[in-house]
Formats: sequence, structure tokens, C-alpha cells
Amino acid sequence: MSKETCFWQIKCIRPFTLILLLTLLSTVTFGCAGIGGNRPENKQENQQNENRQDVRVEQDKVREAMQSMSIAKKLGQLVMVGIDGYELDEQTRDLIQQDYVGGVVIFGRNVRDSLQLRTLLDSLKQVNAAVNGIPLFLSVDEEGGRVSRMPDELSDLPTSARIGRQNDARLSSQIGSMLAAQLKLFGFNMDFAPVLDINSNPQNPVIGDRAFGADAGLVSKLGIATMKGLQAAAIIPVVKHFPGHGDTQVDSHEELPIVSHDRNRLNGFELVPFAEAIKNNADAVMVAHILLPQLDEHNPASLSKAVITDLLRTELGFNGVVITDDLTMGAISGNHEIGEAAVKAIKAGSDLVLVCHGYENEIAVLDALKSAVETGLISEERVDQSVYRILKLKERYKLTDEPLSLKTGEELQKEIDDVNSAIRELKEKL
Repeated sequence: MSKETCFWQIKCIRPFTLILLLTLLSTVTFGCAGIGGNRPENKQENQQNENRQDVRVEQDKVREAMQSMSIAKKLGQLVMVGIDGYELDEQTRDLIQQDYVGGVVIFGRNVRDSLQLRTLLDSLKQVNAAVNGIPLFLSVDEEGGRVSRMPDELSDLPTSARIGRQNDARLSSQIGSMLAAQLKLFGFNMDFAPVLDINSNPQNPVIGDRAFGADAGLVSKLGIATMKGLQAAAIIPVVKHFPGHGDTQVDSHEELPIVSHDRNRLNGFELVPFAEAIKNNADAVMVAHILLPQLDEHNPASLSKAVITDLLRTELGFNGVVITDDLTMGAISGNHEIGEAAVKAIKAGSDLVLVCHGYENEIAVLDALKSAVETGLISEERVDQSVYRILKLKERYKLTDEPLSLKTGEELQKEIDDVNSAIRELKEKL
């Protein structure tokens, strides 16, 4: 890997090496304080000071890395794309090598079997590592139940509704761990889960048993436990679908749902699980394509400054990564040109736009963002805000483009058998 393609692009220091060096530096710097005779009762205060200093050093390195990034590389980080087929194709190669996209999302259309899936993700990493020092987000919708992209060789996990009936936070945490164990078999590092929607509308065509239940407290408790289970296993959870898709009668994959609740209702119900997740250190939030006229009469939540910047960031205090739901869904594509939608989403405060279907859509989004910066519609300062949050998240989870060791089908099946055995034990508790 050349100097230009290292993660932080600073003297070709790899993330793990950088972390080690920073740790050693802090040890040397603050270890000298002991010469002055620090009293034992000040140890906790000293440790807090060390931690704060470590954070400042790391932040400076992220800023320094961004200074050497071209605007094309910065804009690429704001886009996560879907791909076609079971193997790396030329279009996907171009999106990574020429457009520097920040991540790839995998669907059932990309999964034939376990060995093929591991090979696909390894190939994505290898192509990215050759041109870009910033590792890819490798993401998937893996919730358990009916929303699963895992190969047939893996056992199914129960629905969130079934978990909800147990009302056991410890069990939910174990579900998060099992989700992570499945994803780590193939090299994923991000999961669009858990669902924090409250299933309050029996006519809802899209949420249903994907939710833990119809009670805000229950969804909060179990959703956060699942989130923490994923985090503990080093998989980035993306809680969804902010500010709450539970009380809709329209599928946003097809058209735009409208939720007419006022702020009192939202504050006391739909927003509760998300507010609690933020208090519990949520890393990333996916914003839904739903219109909330009481908050913004004109723009769906995913394109709304009132929802993303004013509500999510300012009022709820969320400083992590904000991701749109797929911009090719009918709720957006039926009402907006996709490039325009991507620009509005970034202007509204989103960090990542998700474009899951159609190479032409992905190119249209990348071109629209580039044009918006060139014309001043989006400032480079605004781009930097999102790039910083994205790079911080990738570094926090120590993402890498190092491929998993390629195994024979027999060796991989042994790993799968071990995970399946753990899933069976978990199901016995239900």
C-alpha cells in the first residue's frame, strides 16, 4: 500500500499501529506526572485527564487525514451503494476505484452460499485497499426473522416480536451477539438493526413482527440490549427507522407514508426508544422516508432539516452518523429526482445516503453531490462535518480492509456449525 492510500494518510501508519503509538505516547507523557508525587486519591482524576488527552490526539489525527483528502474522496465517503450479482463486477469496481464510495450494502440478490459471500466481501475489501486508505462499511439488513440476508447454511434467528414476548434484556443482548457472530463469518462490519419502531398500528404493512412490540418501554429496553450486543462484538448497529415507522399504513418502499402526530405524542411514544438509544451511545441512526407534517409539511424525514438537524441532532443530542433509508424506495423515487434527494438529505444533516438499486442511480447521486459542492449549494465545510463523523466511526470500530482468510467450504462450514449450535441453544430459551 502506498503512502497515499494509507487509512489516515500519515506516514503510512495503519490503524492498529496508530492506536498502539498513541497509547505508548500517552503512557510516556502522563507517566512522568508520577515524578511530581501524585497522591493515590487523584488516580481517578489523572486517568480521566489521560483519556481526554488521548481523545484530543486522535481527533487531531482525523482532522489531519481529512486535509489530504480530495473533494472526490470526501464525497465518496457520503455514499453507500448496493451492487448486482454474486461477484465483483466492473461497475462496482469503478464505484470503489474511481468514486471512492464509503460503503457497500449486501442484499439477498448477492448471496448464493456461504463461501461465495465470504469471497465477495473479501474481493470488495481488496479492491478498496488498493486505491483507498479508508476501509469500507460492509453492511446488511440482518434483523432476524423475515428480514435476513444470510446464506441458507445458517440457522434463522427468531423475529423481534418473538423476542419481545420474552421481555428479557439479557436474551436480547444475546440475540445481538448472535447477529454479530453471523455477520463476522463473512466480514461484515455494520448491521442495519435493531428496529426501534413501535408496532402500534396493526395495519402496518412493513413493520409488524420486525418490532419488539407495541410498548415504548419494551422496545427501548430490548432494542438497546440488542444494540449493545452488536456493539460488544464489534459490529456497528444502525438503529432504525427514526423518528418512528410503527404507526403507518403505507409501505415506504412503495409510496410516502404520512404520520400526523404532534410533538407531545412523538415525545411520549415514537421518539422514546431513539432518545434512550442515544443516551446509551448509539453509533448510527437510519432516518425513515415518512412525512411528519407537524414537524415539516414539505419534506420527508430523510430530507428534512427540521427532523435531522433540529430534532435528532440539536434536541436529542445525537452526534453520531446519520444514514438515510434507501433513496431508490418509492417514497423518494416517486416524488423526487434521486440526485436532488441526495443533495437535500446532506443539506438536512444526513452523513450517508443509501442508494441500493441501479448503477445509474448511484452515479446520479455522486454527480449531484459533486455539482452541489462546485456551485456552493453544499459547502465543503458541511461535507467535512459528515466525513469527520464517518471516519471517527470507522476508526472507533477499527475497521480494516484486511480480507478474511479464504477457507475451503469444509472449513467454513465448521465455523457455521459452531454458530448454528449457539443459535439452537438460544432458541431453546424461547
